[in-house]
Amino acid sequence: MIDPFDRKISYLRVSVTDRCDFRCVYCMAEDMNFLPKAELLTLEELDRVCSAFIRLGVRKLRLTGGEPLVRRNIMSLFRGLGRHLKSGELDELTLTTNGSQLARYADELAECGVRRVNVSVDTLEPGKFAEITRRGRLETVLDGLAAAKRAGLQVKINTVALRGVNEDELEDMVGWAGTEGHDIVIIEVMPMGDIGGETRVDQYLPLSLVRSRLQRRWTLDETDYHTGGPARYVTVRETGRKLGFITPLTHNFCESCNRVRLTCTGTLYMCLGQEDAADLRTPMRQSEGDEALEAAIHEAIARKPKGHDFIIDRRHQRPAVGRHMSVTGG
Repeated sequence: MIDPFDRKISYLRVSVTDRCDFRCVYCMAEDMNFLPKAELLTLEELDRVCSAFIRLGVRKLRLTGGEPLVRRNIMSLFRGLGRHLKSGELDELTLTTNGSQLARYADELAECGVRRVNVSVDTLEPGKFAEITRRGRLETVLDGLAAAKRAGLQVKINTVALRGVNEDELEDMVGWAGTEGHDIVIIEVMPMGDIGGETRVDQYLPLSLVRSRLQRRWTLDETDYHTGGPARYVTVRETGRKLGFITPLTHNFCESCNRVRLTCTGTLYMCLGQEDAADLRTPMRQSEGDEALEAAIHEAIARKPKGHDFIIDRRHQRPAVGRHMSVTGG
């Protein structure tokens, strides 16, 4: 699959549910209205559409949410998709998780062929963790990280930089991740969805400032390492681990974009920061064969935009994109 800007689309991110057991302050409002379960693709349909993408050239598949591990019987989907790893059609099957269910599922994920996971951790202070997530327990997530390590899973920590909240911890978090043997990625807030009382302007902390502060304590060596995602990496000389920066606002990362995102209702977004989308659920349900589904995928890729239009709107303080990250797939 080649888009209009000659980029090869080889990475699919799939939101298997918009539901989550956390309510992180930068991601969603505290009182969320989640989709009716009847609107979601079944696990069998998710397998079918993922398999179609794999036939068309996707080599990396990431399951996300919401929180993917809260979906009932989700491991049956991982087990089913693992067949594409065994056949060699798929290079990597992975997931992004908040870690709340990781202690329960780490061993089974490894058995399904998952080799690495991304885990969201924004603070190492239990009280602050509860405030950011509104209902999460840091101890539970740390237990999940330990279980992942025992299962042989590589862990990458995702940390959202929040002005006035965790900015004083970021130097220590880099050291903690290194001690634990984890890479870490620091992320700017993304202007997506209504989050309640706070605004993106309140939360926004430019990573150019974060990086300059980190360099007071850590030696950051340039590297050409990349994973196919939007992060730009350096190596922390003192720990030997990778440190990534995702900067949708201060640096547009679209020129090498190789990914598209599928929601749990079968809507395909060709760009995280644009509203244009394609309905894949209808053609899939209208036919037992996949010809119409694959045609709809090709048509969608043919109109993938060059890049996103993320911006912090200081005049109107409204999100650049109305849908929540949990809907699109974090």
